Amino acid sequence: MNPSPRPDFAARLRQQQQQRLQASLQRRVRAASASRPGHIHLDGRELVDFGGNDYLGLAGHPRLIAAYARAAGEGVGARASHLLGGHRDEHEALERAVADWIGYPRALLFSTGYMAAMGTLGAVLGRHDLCVQDQLNHACLLDGARLAGADLRRYAHADAAAAARLLEAQSQRRALLVTDAVFSMDGDLAPLSELAALARREHAALMVDEAHGVGVLGPQGRGACAAAGLGASEISIWMGTLGKALGGFGAVIAADDLLIDTLINRARGYIYTTALPPALARAMVTAVELARGADAERAHLGQLIDQFRTGASALGWQLLPSPTPIQALVIGDSAATLQCAERLQAAGFHCPAVRPPTVPAGSARLRISLSAAHRVEDVEALLGALGRR
Repeated sequence: MNPSPRPDFAARLRQQQQQRLQASLQRRVRAASASRPGHIHLDGRELVDFGGNDYLGLAGHPRLIAAYARAAGEGVGARASHLLGGHRDEHEALERAVADWIGYPRALLFSTGYMAAMGTLGAVLGRHDLCVQDQLNHACLLDGARLAGADLRRYAHADAAAAARLLEAQSQRRALLVTDAVFSMDGDLAPLSELAALARREHAALMVDEAHGVGVLGPQGRGACAAAGLGASEISIWMGTLGKALGGFGAVIAADDLLIDTLINRARGYIYTTALPPALARAMVTAVELARGADAERAHLGQLIDQFRTGASALGWQLLPSPTPIQALVIGDSAATLQCAERLQAAGFHCPAVRPPTVPAGSARLRISLSAAHRVEDVEALLGALGRR
């Protein structure tokens, strides 16, 4: 008797692909070419770019480019992991620069934000620990807790009272409270002061991901935590990325000596990968200097945010509450959102359609991302192309 045939692996993938196509959820990668600040070359055309995260316009800054070019003349790769000889003077200088800027005893460099989150949560959490997270936290934070085997509990978005109930229900367990500072798809802020008070009251550690806040918010661009008057004594683990407002690549964890030593010895995303290219690390020291002194760019960015929100609301568009460069225009239906993005591209604007599963079902939106590289005229033209809802 012949055994029943094994299910075909590729058949399931084809079925899933067809389901995505039918639901207008299929994604594709498009190659972009270099362009001037605030713009992007796509499909043979230059568009005004409202899709990136270059909030301060530093990615194409002449000083940053020059710093990278000078350092690249000495070589490209680090040639090893940090612990096996890949940790160079450039990495050390970048860690010191970030720690001094943010106001923490030490900082540790990771190759990506995803690796920083996964490595940190995997290093500090155990299988019997409680990890309480905002429902809309970035995927890297959720995945990190799951990979660590911790008991992951998620509270309603930005609801500190709901977070408190989860912590109070299990008061005997070691606990880590984790939140984004600025939520990447909505652009709103976490209730950081309330969460810090909660963590202190419940004797829980607090980790904050400042990926979309650092460089943009707070004094000297130190982020949403600094804007809320919070520092190393309230935020046990501070996470930031270098590929958004700082215009480069990489990520850092800032914390006390004990936590950093723990990561060096236990964070798999730090131990088992090649160190960031030294030339890039040297360029990021320049990016930190530029970001610290970018008060004029932050002021201009604030004006653009106000201009866009006022104009879009007057046109009848549904905007989520956000004081940050991330402005979400919720349309709801995925197909209609794609059509709107295509209409704007035809008019000369890159405004990506963000659909489930990146955002909850029924909340497909255009994620408009503003930059200090944009002009008032660029935002006015975008509002004109959007038209009345």
